[in-house]
Amino acid sequence: MNRRREIKPVVIIGGGLAGCEAAWQTAKRGIYPLLYEMKPARFSPAHTSALLAELVCSNSFRSNAPENAVGLLKEEMRMMGSLTMEAADATAVPAGKALAVDRTLFSRYIEERLSSAGVNIVREEVTRIPDEFIVIIATGPLTSDTLAQEISTLTGGEYLHFYDAISPVVEAESIDHTRVFRASRYGEENERGDYLNCPLTQEEYERFWTELMKGEEVPLRGFEDRHCFEGCLPIEVLARRGPKTLLFGPMKPVGLIDPKTGKRPYAVVQLRQENSEGTLYNMVGFQTKLTWTEQRRILRIIPGLEKTDFARYGSIHRNTFINSPALLRKTLQLQSNNDIFFAGQITGVEGYVESAAMGLMAGLNVCRHAAGQDMTPPSRTTALGALLHHITNADYKTFQPMNVNFGLFDPLEGRVRKKERGRQYAKRSLTALKSWMELYVS
Repeated sequence: MNRRREIKPVVIIGGGLAGCEAAWQTAKRGIYPLLYEMKPARFSPAHTSALLAELVCSNSFRSNAPENAVGLLKEEMRMMGSLTMEAADATAVPAGKALAVDRTLFSRYIEERLSSAGVNIVREEVTRIPDEFIVIIATGPLTSDTLAQEISTLTGGEYLHFYDAISPVVEAESIDHTRVFRASRYGEENERGDYLNCPLTQEEYERFWTELMKGEEVPLRGFEDRHCFEGCLPIEVLARRGPKTLLFGPMKPVGLIDPKTGKRPYAVVQLRQENSEGTLYNMVGFQTKLTWTEQRRILRIIPGLEKTDFARYGSIHRNTFINSPALLRKTLQLQSNNDIFFAGQITGVEGYVESAAMGLMAGLNVCRHAAGQDMTPPSRTTALGALLHHITNADYKTFQPMNVNFGLFDPLEGRVRKKERGRQYAKRSLTALKSWMELYVS
């Protein structure tokens, strides 16, 4: 039988969704943390409310349907006793199939529940990571400059990123493989290329360019840098420099021969394998500020992607995150220090729900760490396990933040019709999580 050992007190840095969820998970297991939040003494450029768990960009938690990956993640979190889901359900507003909330009521609900649970909320900015505590760092994508420097020193400067230029990621099963070909530039004949290539004729390219010029972009917020690095300009910015600019950038056909025609295409969009299982492909060089709706409309013009499903949409924004595959264990502990955990968007997940989910797992793991118990994570058949696996096992050389999506899960066995796929993932996931909880969650 495991006995609770004498441990250091627990400090959680950051009162966003991840920090609040971690505090809830520890408090309800008898470990009452100090939760540090720098507001209202100091605000980040994105925040305006003094309340904890402030929702900045939207009041939507996206789909509530369990056959959707993020809906399934929410259902798993409900099973795990998530405060985020409890608050969201209690303060929900009409939003069709999505889960949207009253922002102010949501934040007040969380703050009141944490206070009544015995969490000590400290309204101070943390500028030094204390070594006399067990620490969960959950400071989010807008970590203050002072603390970011501390994290940089702790992790090594090359593993902390401040700028996020992301290309869309598509699900392999949704690519029309009859319209694409596999090759690397200047590849030898019969060589298995590293890329899937979507060839475009001149007419197809010109249609794509025309629609790209009409595309609606996400408006920049005041705290975002309006000047992107030349090497990662949004594709629509490049396209505005002239109708043929993309032919010398991300859509250049040089060194590629379409085996169906024996000729070089007029233009090419390259897809690079995103994960070892080959279930996800990255659109090379297609970082964009287009809205999600416009990305779906315009990028599906590309041959082979007409019916593609997007696992992640492109974006460019300020985002502080660590290179988790190089730094974290599957428990969210820093590899070099058992007493330091990371949680939330700073680990490289995208989205409110995903951020809170990593806070949940960090809080649970702190409690198990305190008790000297095993911290085996749930399997990749679950949404929680799939996210954890991605942020701790992806290629650290190309690691980028990711929303939860079915491409991160262990594939389903056998052939499953597309309409049934989400339902089958959900059924398998919830069964697996229930079994895991019986062993590891108390």
